[in-house]
Amino acid sequence: MRTFSSLRHRNFRLYFIGQLVSNTGNWLTNVAITLLVLKITGSGLRVGVLAACQYGPLVLLSPYAGALADRFSKRRLLIVTQILEMAQSMCLAVLAFLPHPPAVALYGLALAGGAFLAFDNPLRRSFVAEMVAPEDLSNAIVLYSTIVNGSRIFGPALAGLLIASVGYGWCFTLDAVSYIAVLVCLVLMHEDELHRSGATTVRSGAVRDGVRYVLDTPQLWLSFAMFALLGTLSYNFNVTLPIFVTRVLHHGDRAYTLLVSTMSAGAVACSLFTAHRGLTRMRHVILGALLLGVTMLMLAPVSSVLIAGPVLFLIGMAGMLYTTATMAIAQVEARRDMHGRVLALQTVLIGGSLAVGGPILGWLADQFGGRAPIFLGGVMAILVAAIGATVSRRYNGLRNETRTKLPITR
Repeated sequence: MRTFSSLRHRNFRLYFIGQLVSNTGNWLTNVAITLLVLKITGSGLRVGVLAACQYGPLVLLSPYAGALADRFSKRRLLIVTQILEMAQSMCLAVLAFLPHPPAVALYGLALAGGAFLAFDNPLRRSFVAEMVAPEDLSNAIVLYSTIVNGSRIFGPALAGLLIASVGYGWCFTLDAVSYIAVLVCLVLMHEDELHRSGATTVRSGAVRDGVRYVLDTPQLWLSFAMFALLGTLSYNFNVTLPIFVTRVLHHGDRAYTLLVSTMSAGAVACSLFTAHRGLTRMRHVILGALLLGVTMLMLAPVSSVLIAGPVLFLIGMAGMLYTTATMAIAQVEARRDMHGRVLALQTVLIGGSLAVGGPILGWLADQFGGRAPIFLGGVMAILVAAIGATVSRRYNGLRNETRTKLPITR
């Protein structure tokens, strides 16, 4: 079946299974630490600071992680990062089992987790290209996005159940255990079946070379610029959604985790459709940004959980179309020897936008209410779509004009 064609590769099947289990565990931690900090502090700004701790290290460390990914064995480096992330989850579990866990310690462990993620994210994403044949790469990228979003259905729902029944600590404990699955799958992979491009000598200017390469590739720099703007003020639901649920909808942890799962269900539905149709072009990035903006503006005035659920399902679909096309462009358009650095730079944008936007949106919610960040995010997404469409149209027009002026040779 075309939708799952990349799963014919044994290594990718193992990776798919391990990442599905591990990402479900990751969402246990993401949901639990956000709700725990919100419970302890009661501040939207403090939740935004947590996001800055989680994603800030990506800005500083990811470019160097990408250079390492282009030079060394991604599989072996992933084993190291997964072990470190397992240790972080175990430490969070110890804190959460305390009667009064200190917020400062939670921030410190979030910062450590962000540092591990800075190395892990470019490795995980660029490793996909080594596990499948080139003709299956686009499908594998989309299915990897399906893993991430599929785990967002079960992870938050399980987190809500655990928090309500046995407490926050068991969320972190199960996350730590989930890393065993991905470690086993990495160990079982066949090295001789990996599609490597050959050893790359990474010199002192490797990071600058990556930046220069992105700036010289219009599809890449345009999608990166759009992501920086939209990620800062729109696609920051780790901060905006829990505040919206608690302050606007006046519900607690269970409603939040249920709504996150509903949004993720929409994302999975869209990702399967995207995998089948191959919707990974720049026009799909622009369309996804536009639809995300429209659906966020639909959510802003909502006052009922029953209405918010279907709207968040649509937001999940729109966000999935946008993010999948954006991630796919980075992996398909980039040269194989630049994969690690290009994806690391994209990780910098992810971390930078979330780290900068988190405190801003948290402060905005404290000052103007929980609807304000959702409304602002919707407006920004529509504006970004318009800018992307304009720039893309101009670039395509210039490229076509250049082609018509080239002399015809035989």
